[in-house]
Amino acid sequence: MDLKVSFHPYSLIFKKPSGTSRGILTTKETWIVKVWQESSPGLFGLGECALFRGLSCDDRPDYEEILASLSPNLPPLDTLAEKIKDFPSILFGVETALADLKNGGKRVIYPSAFSEGKQSIRINGLIWMGTKSEMQSQIKVKIAHGFSCLKLKIGAIDFEAELDLLKAIRQEFDANTIELRVDANGAFSPQDALSKLDQLAKLKLHSIEQPIKAGQWEEMARLCEQTPLPIALDEELIGINDLTQKKSLLETIRPQYIILKPSLHGGFAGSEEWISLANEQKIDWWATSALESNIGLNAIAQWCAIQKNEMPQGLGTGQLYTNNFESPLNLQGESLFYLVDKKWSFDFQDNSFLL
Repeated sequence: MDLKVSFHPYSLIFKKPSGTSRGILTTKETWIVKVWQESSPGLFGLGECALFRGLSCDDRPDYEEILASLSPNLPPLDTLAEKIKDFPSILFGVETALADLKNGGKRVIYPSAFSEGKQSIRINGLIWMGTKSEMQSQIKVKIAHGFSCLKLKIGAIDFEAELDLLKAIRQEFDANTIELRVDANGAFSPQDALSKLDQLAKLKLHSIEQPIKAGQWEEMARLCEQTPLPIALDEELIGINDLTQKKSLLETIRPQYIILKPSLHGGFAGSEEWISLANEQKIDWWATSALESNIGLNAIAQWCAIQKNEMPQGLGTGQLYTNNFESPLNLQGESLFYLVDKKWSFDFQDNSFLL
């Protein structure tokens, strides 16, 4: 099958500046991937190369050169996957576009009861970094909207103030009513991490993501062995794209959870490698999006649906942008639905990828 591919830059604009572990973001660059057969140019699949500056392992000066080298004639996926295994966001985008094309170019990436509108995916409510009052306001809104699992980014303000926030939630809602996850994004030092985990554990949290910076395998292994609070690896997985390395990391650190972001962790094929290895070692997992547009978020949600993981997933980023693509994804409280009667719209900004 003679496949053609093109890559189109697109700048996503945040509705309001959003605090992340990589600072305050107002825009997010991405690339839309279009794949089609030369004999049928009107039928095409779309994907998203969701590069995350400052976080992705493929945030490299030659990123656009790699995109250019893949077009206009797309190599076979098995050949391509090896060539760009260190460019997970590109692999993620191409995988998505190819699956979309295979399924008729209707943005159905992984057919399931979810993509048929018959089932929903439970997600966590994400509380963005900010001042104490800003985070308190976000928490009230999420709880009012019916979220029973909240994820708080911590490490941006004073630790005592963050503890106060969590204590305030626990005074009103016990662990059976509201599940609390926290994400430290590597903010703790190896020296004080265990002490802080002890304090957090008293609040009956579900887990903490990446308490110390990635790359300190022995220190992280010690924490995972001694922790009173389950630890989930996140940034630790970024850049580990070889199967042998993945196995070594999990065997060395032995975390309680891993968190999978397909656009950062090797696309869907790479994420499924992580799942297989984690299952062997009885390590649980959940998935999250990483600031993708609705094209990427749709693919991740449909992939999550076929994994049949009942834990709340981190897929609540579809409403962040002023110029996101309108999609059938619909959030009702903590449940993400795919509305089969709602059409995709690509009216924002440059839509040359549709031509």
